[in-house]
Amino acid sequence: MEPLASRMRPKKLTEVFGQDHLIGLDGVLTKMLERKTWLSFILYGPPGTGKTTIAKLFSEESGLDTYFFNASTDNKAKLKDILDMTAYHDVLIVVDEIHRMKTDIQDYLLPFLENGKAIMIGMTTLNPYQSINLAIRSRCHLYEIKSLSDEDIKKALFKGLSQLDVDFKLSEDAIQSIIRSSNHEIRSALNLLESASLILNDGDVLTSNMVRRLAGKPQLSLDDGEDHFYEMLSALQKSIRGSDVDAALHYLARLITLGDLESIIRRLLVISYEDIGLANPTMSQKVYTACMTAKMLGFPEARIPLATVVVDMAISPKSNTAYAALDEALTDFQNGITGDIPKHVDNKYLKAHPEAYHYPHNDPNSLNSEKYLPEKIINKRYYKPKTESAYEKALSDRKDLIDKIKGYKK
Repeated sequence: MEPLASRMRPKKLTEVFGQDHLIGLDGVLTKMLERKTWLSFILYGPPGTGKTTIAKLFSEESGLDTYFFNASTDNKAKLKDILDMTAYHDVLIVVDEIHRMKTDIQDYLLPFLENGKAIMIGMTTLNPYQSINLAIRSRCHLYEIKSLSDEDIKKALFKGLSQLDVDFKLSEDAIQSIIRSSNHEIRSALNLLESASLILNDGDVLTSNMVRRLAGKPQLSLDDGEDHFYEMLSALQKSIRGSDVDAALHYLARLITLGDLESIIRRLLVISYEDIGLANPTMSQKVYTACMTAKMLGFPEARIPLATVVVDMAISPKSNTAYAALDEALTDFQNGITGDIPKHVDNKYLKAHPEAYHYPHNDPNSLNSEKYLPEKIINKRYYKPKTESAYEKALSDRKDLIDKIKGYKK
């Protein structure tokens, strides 16, 4: 029998789970198909979120003569053969791994995108603003394919359940366990559901521990179970914030056992800015690199970069001054504590009076006595540096010099 995930592969865009901003009733791709108005676009987002499926279904529903091109493996000769067809009619080119497209291939493609003879759908797992050449990017609309929500996976599970031969039920804990174990990928979630049908009978209830056994993970007691997943994330953050490296490793181990790599990554990225911040500003890049490496490796190897960076984070100096300062500024603005932009900073005024702007780079140390806050809050101080770390101590000293030149009181 054909696997469940294959049987449930969408045959039209309306059957795709999630991505309502693109393929919902008012989604831009839906409207494009309705009006037969074709724009080139790039779909970007994490693996397993449906980029290829959406591109293929869009091409089928458009009725356009469609060709597929892999920027990583296909050559310019293949692209030339495809674009030769534009002498007879417009074509749609679906380009996988568009971030790998070579410059000579880009140069050959661009005129066809310009004159509309070729419509392109590009796909990438990378940030297009960083990975795709401006010449291509500026001629395409960029549409994010978002990670599927818990609700999206849940809908897919219940639809899949109705197509299985065994009529069993799903406990809420089991649903959450499948979502985490599958890393929010529908195919993985459906594979787990199908595996469950082999060990259950009609009327049985699938539990969280059954899911864990099917996923090849140890069973957990109630105290260490799925119900406390977010409490463990919080415990990990508090341990890092409190500089308790052993506790941080303990909670990381428990989280790794649950298998939700995406949630661990998101939390570590937040911690790097929220709790370490300006005390060790290079840490955020270390955390990002470790997290992206972990994501690329997947479990079990992902634990290695995660362990390395969690030890570094826990022992690192800590500071929350930057985000605390912004939160205070946000609160003030929301409470109406604000004022007009000073004339010497206001572009509208400066267009008529360019001499009113004092260019700091012409001053010693690029500093002058100009103040830039609205007059009503001219003496407001948001950023209050800590001085425990060498980097933020240097920032504090520099700020003292700036405040003195500008005439701010301590």
